[in-house]
Amino acid sequence: MSYPEVRYKGDSGEHSGVLRPGDQAPDLVMGAGGTEVHYLGTGATTDGQFGLYRWEMGVRPGGATPHFHRTISESFYVISGSVKLYSGDTWVDGRPGDFLYVPPGGHHGFRNESGERVTMLILFTPGAPREAYFEALAELATSGRKLSDEEWTELYHRHDQYMV
Repeated sequence: MSYPEVRYKGDSGEHSGVLRPGDQAPDLVMGAGGTEVHYLGTGATTDGQFGLYRWEMGVRPGGATPHFHRTISESFYVISGSVKLYSGDTWVDGRPGDFLYVPPGGHHGFRNESGERVTMLILFTPGAPREAYFEALAELATSGRKLSDEEWTELYHRHDQYMV
């Protein structure tokens, strides 16, 4: 493995870092379960290199059923609480410090069944417009609108998500 192609061609670097304070309000609250999503670094703000989100799940059971992506990898890093992580063959109890990497095509999922708050980082590479997917799910949870199986499939596929 070698370093990627040079992307910055200047000689002295530049002042271009972007700080997001840790106490900034969440960008999205998903439904009555109270999951808060912080858009730490989106594909749009990282020039497509990655998408990084702080996912703070409420105490109600919830999460993502087993699925896979064709174009992106997904990684999970548990900060606090206990969350069920599906690695493609088994569900495990993810605890603080645990990390799960899933390459494109890999089956995965996550679920909070602990009755406690859970905080984790979710990383997508390369960066994809996942915010539109998260916002669609939040809108559905808030509105109470029910999708048909065909509408769910269309929503999932539009956002590179394929159910197992």
